[in-house]
Amino acid sequence: MVVRQVAFNREIRTPSVTLEGDVFQPSGLLTGGSRKGGGDLLRQLHDLAEAETKFRAHQKSLSEIEANIKELQPLQTKFTDMKAQLELKMYDMSLFLKRAEQNEHHKLGDAVKKLEEEVEEMRSQIKEKEGLYKSCADTVSTLEKSIKDHDKNREGRLKDLEKNIKTLKARIQASSKDLKGHENVRERLVMEQEAVTQEQSYLKSQLTSLRTQISTLASDVGNQRAKVDAIQKDHDQSLSELKLIHAKMKECDTQISGSIAEQEKCLQKISDMKLDRKKLENEVTRMEMEHKNCSVKVDKLVEKHTWITSEKRLFGNGGTDYDFESRDPHKAREELERLQTDQSSLEKRVNKKVTAMFEKAEDEYNALMTKKNIIETDKSKIKKVIEELDEKKKETLKVTWVKVNQDFGSIFSTLLPGTMSKLEPPEGGTFLDGLEVRVAFGDVWKQSLSELSGGQRSLLALSLILALLLFKPAPIYILDEVDAALDLSHTQNIGRMIKSHFPHSQFIVVSLKEGMFSNADVLFRTKFVDGVSTVQRTVTKQS
Repeated sequence: MVVRQVAFNREIRTPSVTLEGDVFQPSGLLTGGSRKGGGDLLRQLHDLAEAETKFRAHQKSLSEIEANIKELQPLQTKFTDMKAQLELKMYDMSLFLKRAEQNEHHKLGDAVKKLEEEVEEMRSQIKEKEGLYKSCADTVSTLEKSIKDHDKNREGRLKDLEKNIKTLKARIQASSKDLKGHENVRERLVMEQEAVTQEQSYLKSQLTSLRTQISTLASDVGNQRAKVDAIQKDHDQSLSELKLIHAKMKECDTQISGSIAEQEKCLQKISDMKLDRKKLENEVTRMEMEHKNCSVKVDKLVEKHTWITSEKRLFGNGGTDYDFESRDPHKAREELERLQTDQSSLEKRVNKKVTAMFEKAEDEYNALMTKKNIIETDKSKIKKVIEELDEKKKETLKVTWVKVNQDFGSIFSTLLPGTMSKLEPPEGGTFLDGLEVRVAFGDVWKQSLSELSGGQRSLLALSLILALLLFKPAPIYILDEVDAALDLSHTQNIGRMIKSHFPHSQFIVVSLKEGMFSNADVLFRTKFVDGVSTVQRTVTKQS
């Protein structure tokens, strides 16, 4: 059993209780027993939990169905709207059909036919008038011939002919007027015919477009009816599912009411079990008191018998001398008495101090091992601290190198314009192996410092020293004729460099050149006056 392993394990040794109520003590004491109704209560609690989970699942499914119904409600409203639109479209289509039946297309066709008949009549009249005109022209020609032939009756005939010509001209003018009127009527009728044909083609195209619209509306109506049928089917199906869910909810309500009744019974049983638990707690406290007493007795036995500590790991193990389940206490007591008699007989021949000496040597060995472990841990800690210090040293050196290198290049380029300088590690090495000074004039780097002049080397050394001082600046510096080997321009550059790179430090500079004086805030001049050394203070600029 797992409880027995937990209670009697040498590393755990913890009092344990089984589901049946049995108590296992590490000392070997077994108490308790299963109570009636405990398993039934756990089973009822398990059934109650399952019923609650089922109830939650049903509630969840009910909420999902209600959500689906809410989602279908806008579809239903959309369906009603589409149905109303369909009815309006059907009414519009009926009105359109009635208008198409009462269209003036036929009337216009009849009017066109009548106009065509009138045009034909006008054409026949025009032909008649043209024939009349030709006959009149023939008569005029005959009359002219007769005038030529009958010179004797010239005057009388001329008068008659003039009268006839006048009448004929009047007829011709009237006929020409009638002809022009008929031509105007003909043109008007032709234009009306063209307008009627255009209107007829437009009405035909409009009729075809209306027929296509009617066909598309009919197809849309069919599609909408299919959608409405599908939505109605889904609605009916959801209503049926909702009815089933309501029925399941009623069943769940009945089950919940039964579960509530069972829960009340379980609560009553739980109250009874709490009373039993209090009784068991009192019994446990009593057992704990007994356990404390037994532990005190055990401690006294351990102090009295030192062998118990070494043989304790074998207690309760099967196949050993300390298998308490297989050994009989009475037989063990008899064997103890026998062994005691044997011990008393062997006291005269065996040295008892050997065990004490062995224990003393074992204690010394254990103490030495603990000291060794302490020393090894201290050694590892010291190594770790040394490694951390090395890393910090490397980081500090790197930061110092970067800062000094930057200030070194800036100071040297200020002192000697048009030049560059830097500190870099040797080839194939790091900054921990050392740093070399490199100088460049323009873009050409010098291979060696021996290529520089004495003044350039002094400026380079001064730049390196000031860069090192600038890493951790001091409040005051004293410079004694650092410009002795330099010309005036370099001296002025030193003064400008001190002002730009050391704004928070004071300098006491001893110099004999005017270039340094021009950058000083206060001048102290020494000179001999009447054989006596005097000092003159001059303030050139307020700091």
